[in-house]
Amino acid sequence: MNARRTARGLSMHAVVWLIGAFVAVPLIYAVISGFKSTGELTTNPFGLPQHWKTGNYTGILGDGTFWRQIANSAGIAIGTTCCTVAAAAMAAFVLARYAFPGRELFYTLFTIGLMFPFAVAVLPLFLLLRNFELLDNPLGVILPQAAFGLPMTIVILRGFFRTIPREVEEAAIVDGCGKLRFFWKILLPMARPALGTVSVLAIVASWNNFFLPLLVFNDPTWQTIPVGVQQFQGQYATDYALVLAYIVLAMVPALAFYAVAERQLIGGLTAGATKG
Repeated sequence: MNARRTARGLSMHAVVWLIGAFVAVPLIYAVISGFKSTGELTTNPFGLPQHWKTGNYTGILGDGTFWRQIANSAGIAIGTTCCTVAAAAMAAFVLARYAFPGRELFYTLFTIGLMFPFAVAVLPLFLLLRNFELLDNPLGVILPQAAFGLPMTIVILRGFFRTIPREVEEAAIVDGCGKLRFFWKILLPMARPALGTVSVLAIVASWNNFFLPLLVFNDPTWQTIPVGVQQFQGQYATDYALVLAYIVLAMVPALAFYAVAERQLIGGLTAGATKG
């Protein structure tokens, strides 16, 4: 029995290491390749650089366009997260704590939104944004991203809100706490793990969004980092080492944020799953 458990543990560790290698090896290869020249990358694709060319990275870091794209992505991600979490928290509170006719129908409509692909809405969304003069406007990206992020956020928050005992709400009402005050002063502080989780998901989804900023922004001033990577690849298509350096630097903020927020993300999901 112990031998079987040991073998199972070793096999699980082997699977984890294999998955980690699939993620880490391409990333390490891209980082090292960014220190090469394109000629050396062609002749020596897998070895260490003979002459470490730091100019690929320092040149990009000294470019104001790169930092502007980082700032645009960060601003849009923060705006999207605030809109998504604020609207979803209020909707989830009503759907979780109030009993009224049609409540489950409304919730079902939100969950159906999880199956609604963004590509289907491209043409009507573009026409709508044009009519409201939201093209080349950050709100033209923030509002649609928030709308598409609502279903998942409501599903997570509603499940968490329902785990909070009714006795807490009843005690608050007895003490003279109204519904709105209970939501703001008691429920939201108790739901911090879930709020942190949905915030992380919203920020990551916004940061990685490529198609919507490409659709909305014609002015290069508002380009986000995924669009910037695509434009950079087109501009320096033959300089593979420089392109790899740009991709690596574009990934750094997202990887750093996820490394910091990973515990919050996992903790919020497990808290919502085990709380009861």
